[in-house]
Formats: sequence, structure tokens, C-alpha cells
Amino acid sequence: MSDSDLAFLGKLENIVRDRLQNPTPGSYTAKLAAAGTKRIAQKVGEEGVELALAALEGQREEIVNEAADLIYHLIVLIADQQIDLAVVAARLESRHSET
Repeated sequence: MSDSDLAFLGKLENIVRDRLQNPTPGSYTAKLAAAGTKRIAQKVGEEGVELALAALEGQREEIVNEAADLIYHLIVLIADQQIDLAVVAARLESRHSET
């Protein structure tokens, strides 16, 4: 994974946060946020299950699509909860250093 790939996740997080703070008509992110935390959490769960099912069937393209959907919805969920992606990354890093 390149640095630009990782940088895009930060850019996506900024876009999501902007859409949450400044909802615009037609924005899926704004519509999802307006539906509330419960709906956002449901979407994370749905995408996780869809990813798992795609993996069981070995459908590479579908795995990539569902993984992208899951990551997007996860970013929306943590932004909704006022948690920065950097905090999650730091937690992963600290767990790695413990092993």
C-alpha cells in the first residue's frame, strides 16, 4: 500500500466530516447521518456481513467492493461518534507493538 493510498483515507475522512457538518442535498453521507447513529451502525453491520459472504464465495471483485463499502461506512460511524481515524490507527499501532 502506498502513502497516497493511506492519504486518501484521511482525505475521505475529511470529506465525510465536512458532509456531516455541512449537509448538502443529494449527499448520501448527509442522508445517512440524518437517519441517525442506529442506521449508520446497521450499515456497518450489513457491509461486514456482505464482505464475509463475498469472501466465502471467493468473489474477488465483490470482496473489493464490499471492503470499500465497509471502510466508508466505518469512517462515517467513527466520525459520527466524534472519533478520529488517527485514534483508531494509533490503537492498531499500539497493539502491533505489544506483540
